[in-house]
Amino acid sequence: MRFHILTLFPEMVDGCLGASILGRAAKDGRISFHTVNIRDYAQDRHKKVDDYTYGGGAGMLMQAQPVYDAWRAVQETERFGSGCPENGPKRRKRLRTIYVTPQGETFTQETARALAQEEALIFLCGHYEGIDERVLEETVTDYISIGDYVLTGGELPAMVMIDAIARLVPGVLHNDRSAEMESFQNGLLEYPQYSRPPVWHGKAVPEVLLSGHHKKIEEWRLEQSVARTRERRPDLYRDYRNKMPE
Repeated sequence: MRFHILTLFPEMVDGCLGASILGRAAKDGRISFHTVNIRDYAQDRHKKVDDYTYGGGAGMLMQAQPVYDAWRAVQETERFGSGCPENGPKRRKRLRTIYVTPQGETFTQETARALAQEEALIFLCGHYEGIDERVLEETVTDYISIGDYVLTGGELPAMVMIDAIARLVPGVLHNDRSAEMESFQNGLLEYPQYSRPPVWHGKAVPEVLLSGHHKKIEEWRLEQSVARTRERRPDLYRDYRNKMPE
């Protein structure tokens, strides 16, 4: 899977996504990251990408043309393949383009699963007071938020979403079953887990986990997931109960 990130600060993205599990998966060729500096597409010698908003107001707004040209460059790369001429054969359809904004639909595990089915994605990271509405109308397919708060830019939310999506790509985690057993996969929070030693600070690992009885262990884990969800996320618990057969 290929991730393209349009940003004014590629160094923020490169340093984060090149480390740990995602960095290893990129080296293995399971996923790839392509950061695009929107300033490279500015049309003046000062690399200016922002201007005052019409109608007044505080702050600056990212201009439409540099954003559009950066987006179009990625589309052409995906459409024709790296190094192919513009009049070459068409290869791929227009990419799904995500604008990270608090005005968007809230990102969930279900959203991550849906986006993980794509071959490639574009993430558009805004700054200042946002981006000229006209270019959003021409490029964006999905408006997505990671929560009801405001950050200084779109890079951090984009990386949160990319992490959640990339780990669902086969082979990224090496143990794909681990992605199936985590929070939200069945509408519940994950059960508590334990490792060695069997007793730590006077607290013992639950006996059922040491029993080797797999059916009882699965039953215990489900009970714990239900109890934890009821306590910590009553909204999820209500949804879970509503989906249960009568």
